Amino acid sequence: MPDVNVRKILTSVEEIWHEGGPVAANPPRRASALAVIENPFAGYFEPDIQGFMEDLKPLGLEMAGRLIDLLGGAGKVQGYGKGALVGEAGELEHGALWHAPGGYAMRELLGEARAIVPSSKKVGSVGARLDVPITHINAAYVRSHFDSMEVGAPDAPRAGELAFALVMTTGARVHSRSGGLEAQDIKGEDGLR
Repeated sequence: MPDVNVRKILTSVEEIWHEGGPVAANPPRRASALAVIENPFAGYFEPDIQGFMEDLKPLGLEMAGRLIDLLGGAGKVQGYGKGALVGEAGELEHGALWHAPGGYAMRELLGEARAIVPSSKKVGSVGARLDVPITHINAAYVRSHFDSMEVGAPDAPRAGELAFALVMTTGARVHSRSGGLEAQDIKGEDGLR
């Protein structure tokens, strides 16, 4: 399989103090990592692309480790998500190659994460933005943690590039009050509840 040629990695951290309501005593934080890499399959149809997922695993682990460090350690992380932006010479399936390397990297480094890692992907031009969905790491039905974080780079993805994203959060939305399953009520049996 081809090498993973990284052009750049961007990281971002947000602290959300309020959304028009009271100021949070402990504001939740969201962090993203976006790796812009060469798309080795850009411009032609390659039927056998699955092997590239194995090559992407070290990148997933590096990005997940950076996010954990930015948020103060694995014990602080409560939510996660992943996504991919595919440059115009690629195809949506190239973005799907990030599912296993991105998701399993976060779950491996976080330890007991049981919930499936939500994802989004799209083909876009330079400057495209992507909303990466977020759910609780142990129970996908925890409504307070349904969130998203926008990622992108002003100069990516170029036509022959892929931009792979990982996102982690330290808690629920700042003013969550929409009911449903609460984090303290997670049973932790199936990754859903």
